[in-house]
Amino acid sequence: MSEITAHHGLLKNVELHADDTGGPGRPVVLIHGWPLSGESWSEQAPPLAGAGYRVVTYDRRGFGRSSKPRTGYDYDTFADDLAAVLAELDLRDVTLVGFSMGGGEVARYLSRHGSDRIRSVVFAAAVTPYLRHSDDNPEGPLTDEAAAAMEKALRTDEEGFYDQFTRDFFSADGVLKVTEEQRRQALAMTGDADHHAALAAMHAWGTTDFRQDLARIDVPVLVLHGDSDGIVPLEGSGARTHRAIAGSELAVIPGGPHGLNVSHADAFNEILLSFLAR
Repeated sequence: MSEITAHHGLLKNVELHADDTGGPGRPVVLIHGWPLSGESWSEQAPPLAGAGYRVVTYDRRGFGRSSKPRTGYDYDTFADDLAAVLAELDLRDVTLVGFSMGGGEVARYLSRHGSDRIRSVVFAAAVTPYLRHSDDNPEGPLTDEAAAAMEKALRTDEEGFYDQFTRDFFSADGVLKVTEEQRRQALAMTGDADHHAALAAMHAWGTTDFRQDLARIDVPVLVLHGDSDGIVPLEGSGARTHRAIAGSELAVIPGGPHGLNVSHADAFNEILLSFLAR
């Protein structure tokens, strides 16, 4: 367990909570989705550590046990926070695994900081390349109307919004694919999300264009997605990310909802471990 200072200077210190299994194994950094925390990787951390990897998770600023400042909820800052984690722990030959909005951190980190420390990356149910539906991004699955409705629901009824969101997060075709206990574990994590941070981060993942970031990636890439993802649909995100990165590998889990790392943990872990072993 570590507290990593991501920014220095008067009134700018941000402490990021990180969990690190340690050891000599090759490092795998797991970057969580919105609006959860590093605890959302509970189905991956033990198998990865058991396979000999050094597993690092951390809570994004504004979420979990990390600082909750009023500013910094943009992808340049998120990428710099990730860089601070890698530098503080002196991690090299790293595989970055970005889930959902965490995929944006992976893309922006590589374009902003380069791949000197990075061995490979995984985009898992990721928001790349660009969710917002617009004239120059007609394949974007998130309309302005849908984004505004989500923002309004979160502003006016946070508890009700998260209750429904966690159901949608783990559902495929309207059917919950995890136990109620697992859903409630995710719901509990939303209680550690700062309201302002959640709204600002929602805007970031819904409106940030990662197409140029993907074009700069120069390490091996796995794109891992469920074909029943109702939050970040495969065709509008994972399939496009795969097409945008030459030589990338696409693995699709049948029946997988957005939270497929929990609902389909065995399949998710098998695919991830196979990729890591190469």
